[in-house]
Amino acid sequence: MTRILAFPGMMPLCEAIAALAGAQVGELDLHRFPDGESLVTLPGDLAGKDVAVLATLREPDPLALPLRFAAETAREMGARRVGLIAPYLAYMRQDRRFAEGQAVSAPLFAGFLEESFDWLVTADPHLHRIQSLEDLFDIPVRRIETAPLLAGWIAANVPDAVLLGPDSESRQWVAEVARLADRPYEVLEKRRSGDRSVEVSIPHSEALLAGTPVILDDIASSGRTLIQAIQRLLATGTRPPICVVIHAVFAGDAHTDILSAGAARVVTTDSIPHASNAVSLAQVLADAARDLQGGNPPIRRAAARTIR
Repeated sequence: MTRILAFPGMMPLCEAIAALAGAQVGELDLHRFPDGESLVTLPGDLAGKDVAVLATLREPDPLALPLRFAAETAREMGARRVGLIAPYLAYMRQDRRFAEGQAVSAPLFAGFLEESFDWLVTADPHLHRIQSLEDLFDIPVRRIETAPLLAGWIAANVPDAVLLGPDSESRQWVAEVARLADRPYEVLEKRRSGDRSVEVSIPHSEALLAGTPVILDDIASSGRTLIQAIQRLLATGTRPPICVVIHAVFAGDAHTDILSAGAARVVTTDSIPHASNAVSLAQVLADAARDLQGGNPPIRRAAARTIR
């Protein structure tokens, strides 16, 4: 029997996954001491069980050590295998050294996680030049694709949608969502000059004026790309657009700012708990986790990673 242990705030998704996977649930207690140290407490009765830790990594630094403590403690308590379900996986952006002395965090964080976990499931990580998670991890990994879920929501709720991708890198992904939803799509042109400075240009399209623009993005952090796109669309005379986002990072007041810019609605998956969640990942996460459970724990090895 598998037991899924939820980090704080993850119990609703944990219960949904467990119901679909036929697993037991447990809540992990995380206590912060005044000096910033963490105390992790796991529920009992883990001996001989497969354990899956459910934690989204929206703020990875305060969670990194507790994740490690949780995995190692579960193993000390007799867990047979310990996996990680991280619907949002952080530190995938920095996949190369852009300036002398910079840490290349993607392979470093992958190595950190696989030292404690036997397998990993995540949803559409923010990869750029890395082709697949298997290029980063030596443990079994599953990347669930959200395109069918987003397309299903759009088809059911926005029948006249015209999909918009945030940049040229998104073209293939947006095209797949559009194909599944049977709707037309366009791709924006984006130029970023800083963490919060983005310039977006809107394609000239009669379809945008006739339908409801639906802006797709994998991550909304500062929200500047979405805000720029909303403002440009409204200036050209479109209907208020709907923003559909996989990962609701929403740093600071980003969600409020996006709505204030004129978005009709912001819709996200539940990879990160937020009031905008409308697309459930429970079924696909449960299926992927079930595929990776069982079997023998992998042989752990410490290997130097090539940093470019």
